[in-house]
Amino acid sequence: MTSSSGPAGASVAVRIGTMESSSTTGGSTRREATRQKLYEAAVTLIAEQGFSATTVDEIAERAGVAKGTVYYNFASKSVLFEELLRHGVGLLTASLRDAAEQTAREGGSRVDALDAMVRAGLVFIDRYPAFTQLYVAELWRTNRAWQSTLMVVRQQAVAVVEGVLREGVAGGEFSDEIDVQLTAAALVGMVLVAALDWKSFQPERSLDDVHAALSRLLQGRVSGKG
Repeated sequence: MTSSSGPAGASVAVRIGTMESSSTTGGSTRREATRQKLYEAAVTLIAEQGFSATTVDEIAERAGVAKGTVYYNFASKSVLFEELLRHGVGLLTASLRDAAEQTAREGGSRVDALDAMVRAGLVFIDRYPAFTQLYVAELWRTNRAWQSTLMVVRQQAVAVVEGVLREGVAGGEFSDEIDVQLTAAALVGMVLVAALDWKSFQPERSLDDVHAALSRLLQGRVSGKG
């Protein structure tokens, strides 16, 4: 799966969001800024030419830092990519959780919370299409050093959806026959696949269009019956 000629490749310059804390010291803030540059350089290059073809020298050059800076922050290219995956999926997980919590504060139902999470997922993918493409591609690989880390961070994202589903079952909003684990994974997968199809083959569609279609699927109204 390549992206140098598709929408993902064209959008890789979008920042992989920075997580900052008001308590960070000047030194740690500078280091986080450097790591941020390296994340952005890595996701850009790997999206353009693949992991194996991307060298540490190229990542350093794209980030505008010395090669030694890469190794100061990450032990190897593999460690850098593993941390990139952890960082990006962490941002997605936080977006899903925030959407669910915001819906709860506003008094919405569990279905409303799931719908808000679908939209949050689409917004994330719209902002970071190259990262999402890399993430989905890596899910299919079994020989990577970071495979176990990828499974852990994936489960963290799915677990947020599972939590809402379990609450819905407990509250009588969903059937107690629902397979929570599989349904949560299916919902996350639905958003990922639909969004990648949107970005690759139907880029003229708006985020609202895609969200509306997935919302109807979520609520069981594909036939048009309310």
